[in-house]
Amino acid sequence: MNRLRWLCRRGMLELDAWLSLFLDTRYLDLSPASQAVFVRLLEQDDMALFDWFTGEREPPDEFQSVVEAIKSTRYSRP
Repeated sequence: MNRLRWLCRRGMLELDAWLSLFLDTRYLDLSPASQAVFVRLLEQDDMALFDWFTGEREPPDEFQSVVEAIKSTRYSRP
């Protein structure tokens, strides 16, 4: 988890917040396959992630379900 927490640290504060919140609240509930997709998602460019999370662009099919989970976590935050 420490390695993942480090990988969630990005160049954009918004991405840090979205990814860290997801890691802390939902990551452990994912299937092993979805956890692997999340790890691959963390290898993507910050601007691509930002566009996917804000809805500016659609993510590739591989990342669609994890991006939707991150977005729903973000929006359910108090």
